[in-house]
Amino acid sequence: MPVFYNENQALMMEDLVLDDLAKQYGTLLIVYNEQLMKRRINDFHLGFQEGLKIKAEDVLKDHYAISYTSKAVSNIQMLKLAAKHNLDLDVVSLGELYMAHQAGFPSERIHFHGNNKTEEEIKYALELGIGYFVVDSFDEIKRLDRLAKSKVDVMIRLNPSVTANTHQFIQTSQEDSKFGFSLNKGLAEEAIIRIQQSTHLKFIGIHFHLGSQIKNPELLQKTANYILKWSVEKQIALNHLNVGGGFNIRYVENDEPFQVREGIRELSSSIKKVCQDLKINIPIIGIEPGRSLIGDLAVTIYEVGTIKNIPDLTPCVSVDGGMSDHIRTALYGAEYTILPIMKDLNSEYVPMHIVGKLCESGDIIGKNKHLPKNLKVNDKIAVLSTGAYHYSMAYNIIKY
Repeated sequence: MPVFYNENQALMMEDLVLDDLAKQYGTLLIVYNEQLMKRRINDFHLGFQEGLKIKAEDVLKDHYAISYTSKAVSNIQMLKLAAKHNLDLDVVSLGELYMAHQAGFPSERIHFHGNNKTEEEIKYALELGIGYFVVDSFDEIKRLDRLAKSKVDVMIRLNPSVTANTHQFIQTSQEDSKFGFSLNKGLAEEAIIRIQQSTHLKFIGIHFHLGSQIKNPELLQKTANYILKWSVEKQIALNHLNVGGGFNIRYVENDEPFQVREGIRELSSSIKKVCQDLKINIPIIGIEPGRSLIGDLAVTIYEVGTIKNIPDLTPCVSVDGGMSDHIRTALYGAEYTILPIMKDLNSEYVPMHIVGKLCESGDIIGKNKHLPKNLKVNDKIAVLSTGAYHYSMAYNIIKY
């Protein structure tokens, strides 16, 4: 976790007191740990370099590509940091692409995902000259080929029919998923054939994504190995193999986070060995960390507005935010660690429900979270691991 209590029992991030930041900027406030982000990025790079046995000074594009998944959180500063630290960029909307352009992100290092790219989005991406598209349907293949005026690099999103052991809302590769071309039903091979027969599209490789909160690289390895063997059987040459992202982070104490450096080293080493066994060139191995890169780097600070003590029931603590900025708990029961900004060593800690200010009974940030019994109005609390899919999925509550 990126926070700790100092000798005065004030919650800290690096050398900053979070309560001081809340007083300076107001609440609700999302605070990111940039130093930890840099260390995390370095772990991804080192994992690839060790797994593929290459030197840091080797050209990254010849061996691997780490693409920041901008839907996790997209703002100018975050995108500038990603570009500075040799990351590519995965976008899924015109807005994210526009933001990347405004941040000065190199267009040739951007790739466009999504299962329903509009003509407007495709035209804008073509105008900017992005690196490649990840196509997701036969309709898109026709649309992109019609709109392109010159050769465009494309990958297909392949659905390997693998069900990851995670919540059904964040599984993305089961057979009936809305994402990708089914491998088992022959649609992936048909998509590649259509691309190869098109006028303006150039097939460069395969992408797959199993889902979110993947705890270890084993399932990714098995899926990648299966796809490589399938490509050899079908005589499909792959210049790129992108295994997606979705690596696990710690939200609560018992969660087991993905060990980035070790996990990427194991994954890339496994893919290299399979390619050697199959006697094929090792494709450029791509990954797309979003949550695993920034998810646990941030905390959200809220101020307590009301506390309802109901006889024989759990107290209900309302804060100045809610599902407007913290949708995952309301959406599928995601759990978070919640801490007081100032730790009271003399107070008993008791279960409390932390709820938002929206007119929805489902507007819950956390149930039965242990906080100081003497918590009071205007105190502040911090919700940990809110770096991904919070700010990016938020909407404004108008304050007068």
